[in-house]
Amino acid sequence: MTVEELLKYQQPRRRVHGIAAALLPYEPDGRTAVDAFSRHLISTHQAGLMNAVNMDTGYVNYLTESEKEKVLDWTRQALGKHIPFVAGAYIENQSGDDVVALYRREIDAIVHYDGIPIIFQTERLRGKSAEEIAQTYQNVARSYPHILAFELGPMFAPNGEIYDLETVRRLMDIPEIKGMKHSSLNRLMELERLALRDHHRPDFRIYTGNDLGINMIEYGSDYLLGLAAFAPEKFAERDRLWQAGNPDYYALSDALQYLGNVAFREPVPAYKHSAAVFLNLIGRIPSDQTHPKNPQRPDWESEIMMDCARRLSLL
Repeated sequence: MTVEELLKYQQPRRRVHGIAAALLPYEPDGRTAVDAFSRHLISTHQAGLMNAVNMDTGYVNYLTESEKEKVLDWTRQALGKHIPFVAGAYIENQSGDDVVALYRREIDAIVHYDGIPIIFQTERLRGKSAEEIAQTYQNVARSYPHILAFELGPMFAPNGEIYDLETVRRLMDIPEIKGMKHSSLNRLMELERLALRDHHRPDFRIYTGNDLGINMIEYGSDYLLGLAAFAPEKFAERDRLWQAGNPDYYALSDALQYLGNVAFREPVPAYKHSAAVFLNLIGRIPSDQTHPKNPQRPDWESEIMMDCARRLSLL
């Protein structure tokens, strides 16, 4: 794709739909910091972003079924009735070969709390044809009012897979699936999906998961980002500046991108420790602890996170 072709996709003053994947925080003694979690969900909603829980940012790959349901309950209690949120439907740590049944059980639990399910990929479907994947998703999504799909690069999780465009097109053909989060960290692949969306199903949302390219919103993507959990109010401010055509957008976008480049360095899953350090530094969660199975950052992480926070005027 040439620079000229790329610029044709720019959409100045577009209204952006932003979703922040919530970090699950911990108390200094290792217990889940439920009050801090609830406050963060409320502040994210008040800033103008939708919340997403039981995502990679919320350690969904480490949580038991009981723990995932507790998160759903805490989320609904914090937000109150009728406020939408997204929640991950994740089946990798469950036994059984009936993929449709496993997913629908997860989705039923999410819908019980009036959440919007997003389907995490499963290694059980790896290597299947576009037709087989789409048929499975069609059977999973049937009769639900609002489902999201997910392409997750393997740098985030071993169950992730980036589909070919034929598979993406077939998923767009499923009416219950209203959008897809794309997390390849590859701008050109995301632009291909935007072009396909515009041609094939214009109402279908592409949510960028590119924490290293958050300005994909300029080209027609919305977003569902773990990075947005660090400073949801700054993301909401950035979105308003873009919609208003305010040149202050660029400085704020650059400061957020700097944070993304630092936090999402290798190993990528350790970004959750970066998030805990950052949110603890700015006084929003009670410790910088993560789930015990999550990869950790070095001891000097607080120094570089402090620099990121200063650039965003959060210290």
